[in-house]
Amino acid sequence: MFVIAGLGNPGAKYADTRHNIGFITVDYLSQQLNISVNKIKHKALVGEGRIGSEKVLLVKPQTYMNLSGESILDVVEYYKLPMENLIIIYDDVDLDKGVLRIRPKGSSGSHNGMKSIIYLLNRDDFPRIRIGIGKQPEYMDLADYVTGKFTKDEIPIMAEAAKKAAEAVQEIILKGIASAMNKFNG
Repeated sequence: MFVIAGLGNPGAKYADTRHNIGFITVDYLSQQLNISVNKIKHKALVGEGRIGSEKVLLVKPQTYMNLSGESILDVVEYYKLPMENLIIIYDDVDLDKGVLRIRPKGSSGSHNGMKSIIYLLNRDDFPRIRIGIGKQPEYMDLADYVTGKFTKDEIPIMAEAAKKAAEAVQEIILKGIASAMNKFNG
């Protein structure tokens, strides 16, 4: 079984914000795979389905970004999930808008959701897909930037990035992370 967790903040206030590109990607995957992500379990909205012959659980933590680890830890412990079967999708201000970076493991960088996950799991050896949202403008606070809505110009770029990230998830599950890195790393 694979767990695909997109990070974001719950509620209408945060829908379509830069920080919620993980949620947006999971929503895209759920539509593509016809998986309803509407059950509340593990402090998250979840939905079960399949990619190829593999069982998958789509996860959108509802803990707010900074506490994402609480939900992910609960899922990992409940399913006794091997780390290589946990895929986390999240935004990255250090990558240009729309650029994907897939890695089999790594640090949290400046991302508070990932800091929470790595801290509570006490490890960082799980695959992740980072989606670039670009640096905030000089005049803008980082928190205001990441919780800000996409501009009209950003919408098509980020929609394409979410679509590519959804394809990358399927590539990881069906053909392995090395194949996904070769195909999708920008």
